[in-house]
Amino acid sequence: MTSRAQDGAPPVLEVVAIGKRFDGVQALRSVSLQLHAGEVVALIGENGAGKSTLMKVLAGVHQPDEGSLRLLGREVRFADPKAALAAGIALIHQELNLCDNLTVAGALFLGRELRRGPFLRKRAMDRQAVAALARTGLEVSPHRLVSSLAPGQQQLLEIARALHGRARVLIMDEPTSCLTDTETQRLYAVVRELKAQGTAIVWITHRMAEVLELADRVVALRDGEHTGEIAGADATHERMVAMMVGRQLRSQLRPAHPPGEVALVVRGLCTRAFPRASVDFELRCGEVVGIAGLLGSGRSELLRALFGVDRAVAGQITCCGVQLGGHDPADAVRAGLVLVPEDRKLQGLVLGMSVRENLSLATLRARGTFVDGAYERDLCVRAIADLAIATPHGEQRVAVLSGGNQQKVVLGKWLAAEPRVLLLDEPTRGVDVAARAEIYARLHELAGRGVAVLFVSSELPEVLALADRCLVMHQGRVEGELPRQRMSEAAILTLATGKGVA
Repeated sequence: MTSRAQDGAPPVLEVVAIGKRFDGVQALRSVSLQLHAGEVVALIGENGAGKSTLMKVLAGVHQPDEGSLRLLGREVRFADPKAALAAGIALIHQELNLCDNLTVAGALFLGRELRRGPFLRKRAMDRQAVAALARTGLEVSPHRLVSSLAPGQQQLLEIARALHGRARVLIMDEPTSCLTDTETQRLYAVVRELKAQGTAIVWITHRMAEVLELADRVVALRDGEHTGEIAGADATHERMVAMMVGRQLRSQLRPAHPPGEVALVVRGLCTRAFPRASVDFELRCGEVVGIAGLLGSGRSELLRALFGVDRAVAGQITCCGVQLGGHDPADAVRAGLVLVPEDRKLQGLVLGMSVRENLSLATLRARGTFVDGAYERDLCVRAIADLAIATPHGEQRVAVLSGGNQQKVVLGKWLAAEPRVLLLDEPTRGVDVAARAEIYARLHELAGRGVAVLFVSSELPEVLALADRCLVMHQGRVEGELPRQRMSEAAILTLATGKGVA
């Protein structure tokens, strides 16, 4: 289908020389952009490039310092997100924005409830909610609590809420980060339907495959500036990376490191989520082992049980010769085992603290009755340099860093503990290609120094790129193990769906 931009039609929304500053930092510099009806524009760039800031300006979350917005040719200025939504501009945030104490129907209609006098028209809301959810393929009762939904289901509910508001411009920020492959394909179908209906769609993503799948145009930002634009048909991975990064990335090829002695032994481990399914495996020093599986297969629950965040129902864990049973994270750290969690903001960082304070949280040292400030400062300087953390200084609040740099802070915090076994849950979720390459390189270096690395990833290309071997989980157990020479997406998915040895 030909987009309206190719037909020469005027834009639905036009961004004219937008500029935005935060605390003296120039987040956007004279950015211009046109969005046309019936077109998917992929917005790409490294973490901190200004993508989310630009979209928040469009959606009324931020007010621009320079420039203007034109909706259907008329200059507009949105005082808040409600005003933007009333004008037909909906933003689906990467961080979910739902009230989890509401029902599904209540969340869908929040702020625009159907009423008859002072009373809610609950039956009408339920009927409309079912129809709106069906558009995204989400089959849940409108009476369910939002808190009972899985992250992927909550993401689809956010999308259904935006669609129900009849948005003429729909902005999606990393919309597939919590979705399964099946949910992602359903979302692709929804996007194509909306495009055919004339909706202008902005798709922000770090996944190049999604851009190639959906985009009519690709627009790149770097350091708050518009750095390139190409037609979707002309997009290649290499061209997009060049627009985004402007420099050569570090190699992601896995160096060969022969495994050493056994670092972690797991026997008969049963988690609370799957009390009747047991897990057995070994992990050796210098290995990088991936854990794959579908959403809900028990991957994250396994890592949480190993680290002691959740108490295992049964089984034995031995880390570097130390028996761990009924342990907590402090016991695990003393044994040389650490976990970089899935949700960096809720589980990995204290957002109100500085970069320096977060980096030292796992290895605090005292000087008398006070925190050893010299140690903290030295650790901070070294971690910022070693991990290429983009921050003006160590006293910057970690909350204002981009997602990729926040992830580096979490990694740096645990590397300061000098672990012998490193567990990572979705280590590059929401991370741009440059930061991803840097994280991959750091994991290669750690394996080369003899650290045993065990990681969970929902992205099969990441498993194939990083892992020496892959454990595939299904319903709480390891369905099978694949050595590097037998790893493929087809083989992993065969095991992940419970079909036995691939």
